[in-house]
Amino acid sequence: MKDYFGYKDKVCVVTGAASGMGKATTEMLVDLGAVVYALDCNPVEVDGITKFIQVDLGNKESIDSAFKEIPDKINSFFGIAGVSGIKTDFNTTVTIDFIANKYICEEYLINRMDSGSSIAFITSTGGNYWEKDANRGEYMPLIQTSGWDNSVTVLTSLNLNHLPGPLGYMFAKMAMNYYTAYLQTIFASKHIRVNAVLPGSTETGMKSEFSIAAGGDDNLLKATGFAGRLATSKEMAEPVVFLNSDMASFISGELLIVDYGCSIMSQAKLQEDPMGAVTFDVIKNNFSKK
Repeated sequence: MKDYFGYKDKVCVVTGAASGMGKATTEMLVDLGAVVYALDCNPVEVDGITKFIQVDLGNKESIDSAFKEIPDKINSFFGIAGVSGIKTDFNTTVTIDFIANKYICEEYLINRMDSGSSIAFITSTGGNYWEKDANRGEYMPLIQTSGWDNSVTVLTSLNLNHLPGPLGYMFAKMAMNYYTAYLQTIFASKHIRVNAVLPGSTETGMKSEFSIAAGGDDNLLKATGFAGRLATSKEMAEPVVFLNSDMASFISGELLIVDYGCSIMSQAKLQEDPMGAVTFDVIKNNFSKK
């Protein structure tokens, strides 16, 4: 059978590979013959990976150390790791979910990827409405800075750490959705594709945390469209593996919403938006008044 996906012997780096969507992605890549470097803060128990590298994405030195163990040439990067904000404060959540990805792209991937390579992130439908001017104005200072230290300094200067961690998740995912578009100017001109999958509610190891953030399991189910159930991690891993594959060779800048039609139904005003269309600044101001 022809290798349509084109992963055989390709160097793939996966963050968040120990569980959930990251583990499912890692398992598929191994099955497709890829050379997989699996990054996570916890041990990765997937047979066939080339190397497990322990990393703390909230720490620059840990990221630098991890990339010393990765080949100089990377064919595909999968930025899947993230936190919900339930167990982390606002700034730590944004650092792990956004600044780490930004730093990896601008410090390492730009120098280690050739024409024909690909990058794919897992972001979230929790970052919908990233394009609204009010939201863009909130996260844009982080987009416009460069380097780890400068990014952390700018994040601190925004004075948002009094907000709950789950709002940091929302903030980071809006920033990542914009950043996927922004990266076209840096990578697409070098014929390196950049895309993202925006999952709806999914059954992962962090499901209980997302349930808390959403206000209960019933609210999670509202964001599952006509499926009427949570997606599996595999159902999110499959589209992200597709986007980084040869099968998607003319797809770049795509924010692929995978929520069984929930978002498009809301956009078409065929249903009430379960995520809410309130901008981040309104939410921020409401919390600040409490």
